Amino acid sequence: MAAVAQCVRGALRPRLPLLSVALRTSPRLLCAATQQKNTGQNLEEDQSQSQNEQKVEPTSAEKLLAEEKAKLEEQLKEVTDKYRRALADAENVRQRSQKLVEEAKLYGIQSFCKDLLEVADILEKATESVPKEEIKDENPHLKSLYEGLVMTEVQIQKVFKKHGLLRLNPIGAKFDPYEHEALFHTPVEGQEPGTIALVSKIGYKLHGRTLRPALVGVVKDA
Repeated sequence: MAAVAQCVRGALRPRLPLLSVALRTSPRLLCAATQQKNTGQNLEEDQSQSQNEQKVEPTSAEKLLAEEKAKLEEQLKEVTDKYRRALADAENVRQRSQKLVEEAKLYGIQSFCKDLLEVADILEKATESVPKEEIKDENPHLKSLYEGLVMTEVQIQKVFKKHGLLRLNPIGAKFDPYEHEALFHTPVEGQEPGTIALVSKIGYKLHGRTLRPALVGVVKDA
């Protein structure tokens, strides 16, 4: 750098008288050049400062946008969760309502069925009370009456079965408190304790639900 400076000074020495003369003759030009130089520097500084400010301002705006975006996403998440919970609750209500409607269709006739069970019991007792040895051709009226009762009993059981009403005759089965009602306990030789030895009254189930428990006698330990 020193060598370059010496070379420049050497090159300018022959021209120094001319430069001094030019400066004396046109000082205004020098001032104008200096002002232009300073003005150019100031413009560059202003432009660089403006660019820096422009760079800072978008960063602040981006932060605000990011915060606003995070808030909106959180709100969207909350609304989505509420919407899903509302859908789940509505679906549960729909399923419960549908189940109630189906149960009403299935079990809405249970009161009517209970009343018919009394008729079935009377028919059963009537057929059981007829002596079997009296049912012969010599007694045509009794035979016809007995056969009519049996046919009526068979037909009413078919109607019961058609509507989901089934008999419970659990002789020899294990005692089940949901289907049977124990009238007494007694030891019975050759039978396992807890089994049903006697059925006093037939029970019924409507579509798998016990409508009337069977009245039974249960075997106990001797």
